[in-house]
Amino acid sequence: MLILFDIDMTLIESGGVGLRSMVAAGRRLFGEGFTAEGIAFGGQLDPLILAQMFAQSGVDPTPDALASFREAYAAELALALETPGVSRTLAGVPELLGALDDLADACALGVLTGNFEETGRLKLAAAGIDADRFAVRVWGDHSPHDPPAREHLPPVAFVLHEKILGRTIDPGLVTLVGDTEHDVRAAKMNGCRVLGVATGYVSAEQLAKAGADRVVDDLTNTRGVVQWLTMA
Repeated sequence: MLILFDIDMTLIESGGVGLRSMVAAGRRLFGEGFTAEGIAFGGQLDPLILAQMFAQSGVDPTPDALASFREAYAAELALALETPGVSRTLAGVPELLGALDDLADACALGVLTGNFEETGRLKLAAAGIDADRFAVRVWGDHSPHDPPAREHLPPVAFVLHEKILGRTIDPGLVTLVGDTEHDVRAAKMNGCRVLGVATGYVSAEQLAKAGADRVVDDLTNTRGVVQWLTMA
């Protein structure tokens, strides 16, 4: 089986440093009028967030402008994350990952996130998590479609699982773990199970209403969460 974790507000919490770093990068490149006001970030893909920021800031999304932004965003984020404690694991996460590592013969671990790879890795590393501990890594710009959507990402994970681990996987043996309705929808549209974690800005009730197979307040009940994740 394959267990895919969202990053922000599921594995780690970084106090909005990503948003602040995006705005700082945009203002450094394009002026003080660059803004993220009114954009919903939770569960979104970075490419979609970036497109909205460019549109409402009046910036032409040329390939050069987008590439420059990504480079500047990574630099701003790396600088912000130098402050100890800015990015931290949420309660129960180290214990849960350790317990699942002990079951490596039975299940593979992955990340499925809206973050760009370079900045997602930075956030994880600052919280003490090496992205390479996850066999399958699906990042926010991995959708093969334009416009991209989060529900495009689980099939990418299926392909990577086969490529990296040498075997196909039934979507019913894949579980997404996330804190937003976007995670729930992405799982359900691709035949996967989903564990909703109410550690973000979406309530347990909202996650259940969205269709999560199980909802927990957090990941501190290591034994119970592992039992449910591995029961498929």
